[in-house]
Amino acid sequence: MKAIVKKEGLVIPKRFLKGMKKADVKWENGKIIIEPAVVRKDAIFDLGKHPGHSGIKDISTHHDRYLYEYEEV
Repeated sequence: MKAIVKKEGLVIPKRFLKGMKKADVKWENGKIIIEPAVVRKDAIFDLGKHPGHSGIKDISTHHDRYLYEYEEV
């Protein structure tokens, strides 16, 4: 397949990108490389999904105090 490079760039047919949500585009040794982007899951978004129960009513507002009290010396 040949494509015309216009001033905006080059259009890649969607069928070449089947299943990709994001792509990494690189220039290596005179070639354009297009690969599916690796999406790394950020652990911060998992915080609070499975909360425990401590039995302490104000732990969310005073968590630092409770952590300090139970810290091993």
